[in-house]
Amino acid sequence: MGTKTVDETGAETGTDAKTDEEKVDVTKTADATDSTAADEVAETEDTDEEVAAEATEAAPAAVGQGAGAVVSAALGLVSLTGGWIGTVAAARETLIGQLETASNASVSQQIKEVYGDAWQTSALWAGVFALAALIVGVVVLARPAFGAPGKPQAVWIKSVAWGGVALGVIGLLLAVLKYTDALLGLPSAG
Repeated sequence: MGTKTVDETGAETGTDAKTDEEKVDVTKTADATDSTAADEVAETEDTDEEVAAEATEAAPAAVGQGAGAVVSAALGLVSLTGGWIGTVAAARETLIGQLETASNASVSQQIKEVYGDAWQTSALWAGVFALAALIVGVVVLARPAFGAPGKPQAVWIKSVAWGGVALGVIGLLLAVLKYTDALLGLPSAG
């Protein structure tokens, strides 16, 4: 066993006493360990930056597809509920029917000119919105086939796009039935 003593100045002496160089070496070993940990943190940050860069590259495509899916669903909803354009076009047809129908025209002629044409115009605009919803939804669903391979489409984008396609199909079917008077046809004049 070695002995260690401390002199009046506070310096250690004896066989177990360490020199300043040995103390520095211990510090260097600790610094080397800290350096290794810092390298691992830097590698993790690089990995996070690479993931963020890949996400940024894929973000514009996902944003466009998501927007297309939402637009498809909105157009499908407008085709079912009626839009501003369809309402204005139907009102215009009603006005034209009132202006062009003679006052001595038969009741069935007046009903057809005033209400029938407006009904068909409304159905036509609903069909246009439904067809647009159907086309946009199909394009959004088909987009991954023409994009980067191996990058799947987000589930919510598929769901909303399928919703838009379904609303478009239903809206188109109802528009055709409305236009052909199979659904809520004009009343007969007696």
